[in-house]
Amino acid sequence: MKLTVKLALLVMIGFFALVAASDIWGYLTLGAITPAEDAARAKNANRVVMVFGATGSVGDGLLKAAIEDPLVQKIYAITRRTSPRIDAGVASGKVDMRILKDFTDYSSLADVLREVNTVLWGLGTSSFNVDDATFTWIHVDFPVAFVQAWLAARTEAPMSFHYVTGMGTDAQGSAHWAREKGRAEREVAKLAEGSGLRTFGYRSAFIRPTSEQANGLHYALELLLKPGSLVITAKALGEAMLEISARTDELANGTLIDNADSIAFAKLYALQKAHGL
Repeated sequence: MKLTVKLALLVMIGFFALVAASDIWGYLTLGAITPAEDAARAKNANRVVMVFGATGSVGDGLLKAAIEDPLVQKIYAITRRTSPRIDAGVASGKVDMRILKDFTDYSSLADVLREVNTVLWGLGTSSFNVDDATFTWIHVDFPVAFVQAWLAARTEAPMSFHYVTGMGTDAQGSAHWAREKGRAEREVAKLAEGSGLRTFGYRSAFIRPTSEQANGLHYALELLLKPGSLVITAKALGEAMLEISARTDELANGTLIDNADSIAFAKLYALQKAHGL
């Protein structure tokens, strides 16, 4: 019994030491971009939004942000199945759900791609859930195929593609998942060169699900990681994406957004919304 207690204490101490180290590292290293407080914002930049992965914990928040944005007139939810939020959005008339089985073939969306201004891409899975080949298929082949199809239908700005890649993403990294997500960031940015499209990779840390999906553990982790700017809510992440889209002249194609950057843009979005701007 004593050995079990000692082991539990060691695990607990190790966990909190890791959290503390992460917060310190986050505090010292995150936040490379300082958003302009008086940046011009294009009110039509998010007129038509397309959301991928809306049934997941991240994508649900991205969809919620788009639904609650008064400047977003239409949302296309591209999904394999529905969710309570998608159903509510469809019932309101703001969301058009499109069932898609093959995320490397977007021919069924040819009628709407030319309308889309902003894409919020929350589609993905953990590297623990699939083998390397499947991970590449989902995280590289899917978004690259979409951007190719989108640019074949439209190249007129404003256009923005927001891809959640995650903290630790690195095209030169040692882990397969980090290299492949980094490769995806580079490939979609390269495709967008010379067009009206800007692409952004979001290297977020812990993304807390919406209140409808979050549990006690999510809130506990949020509390522990907040000092290091290592946590953002899924809805706030979506708001940061919409804010960056609206700032059509501020960030260049291929810009990488870390967690603290997302928090800063989300705060400015909330401020603009509170003032009805």
